Amino acid sequence: MENRHQVHNLIILDESGSMEEIKRSIITGFNELLGSIKEIETKFSDQEHFISMVTFNSNKINPLHFVEPCSKINKLNTENYNPDVLTPLHDAIGYSINKLSEHLKDKANYSVLVTILTDGEENASIAYDAISIKKLIEKYKNNNWTFTYIGTNHDITKAANDLDIFNVLNFSSDSEGIVKMFEHEKVSRAKYSLDISNGIETSDFYKKTIFKLQ
Repeated sequence: MENRHQVHNLIILDESGSMEEIKRSIITGFNELLGSIKEIETKFSDQEHFISMVTFNSNKINPLHFVEPCSKINKLNTENYNPDVLTPLHDAIGYSINKLSEHLKDKANYSVLVTILTDGEENASIAYDAISIKKLIEKYKNNNWTFTYIGTNHDITKAANDLDIFNVLNFSSDSEGIVKMFEHEKVSRAKYSLDISNGIETSDFYKKTIFKLQ
């Protein structure tokens, strides 16, 4: 089908040292999530889904995938995801948004779903602070960009609100909590694509509700 609506799934994944304890559960969950995005694209023939995945720690901000079709995505594994060192959350968000927005600057008929997943607060950024990231998010959030903050082991609500993000998911950092979090993610993404097909505003991805999964 020509002129399909493009859905850009931008996933910003914490790879700092504190994620080591939940590394295997995160890998399993993300691979299942990527599989579900492929299924969603098959279900909604009016849409074309692309994935950009950026992992980050204070050693590197690493675009594992950038605007790649679902069919080209490699699974997350213990070779390409190795948690270490600190959490430059603001730098990772700023880098990811600007990289994707540059790619989309001359394009139309698209939506962007930004998912930030972290188990800790910012502690290592150099290029961006909370104020500059908040301004950046405010610039795009009413222009077909939807931002979600998924977190654990810190004040999720405050961290998200400080960045002007109100779609929030708080999960428990054990295997059961991670399974529930990814299941909720999959269901919400399917609803997001259904809303696009039905011409419904997608900005309230989580209906501006704080979900606490335990």
